[in-house]
Amino acid sequence: MGDMYAVDLALNLRATVPSAVVDELRWHLGTASGPAEGTPGAPAEEPAGPDDAFPLLAERGTAWRIGGLLVGELHRTDCGWALMARQEVHAECLLDLDPLLEQLARHSSTEGVIGQIRFYEDHVPELLISESGTLVRMALKPAEGPGAARPVAVAGGPE
Repeated sequence: MGDMYAVDLALNLRATVPSAVVDELRWHLGTASGPAEGTPGAPAEEPAGPDDAFPLLAERGTAWRIGGLLVGELHRTDCGWALMARQEVHAECLLDLDPLLEQLARHSSTEGVIGQIRFYEDHVPELLISESGTLVRMALKPAEGPGAARPVAVAGGPE
């Protein structure tokens, strides 16, 4: 379980988001019984096996590797939906997470940063950005080698 990632999402979804997308999101949050028909991850002609699809944002309680708590909330607002999630996701599940992130960006009313992903041992995350409905990832890792950023002592800080 050493290949864990911290996934943080905070965004708004437009009021026009299809109900099938909201249903799938509720399933990923663990508040619905299964993905809606016709949505990614939903059974098509053959039922999916037990390991094929599972909620990616449904864990709650104390985080095992990233510190803090694991949360996930979706609330109706006057302008659509508000989503907040903080989860530990195993590296093997990142490919399953990508289509969900792309779908969230596509229906997001939030322009700009909608979340971040960080390997649990790293200090710096990769930003998840919605640009006109397209998911863009921006790495924030500083350059390595000579001239790279270094920690600076702040006056009055811990010694």
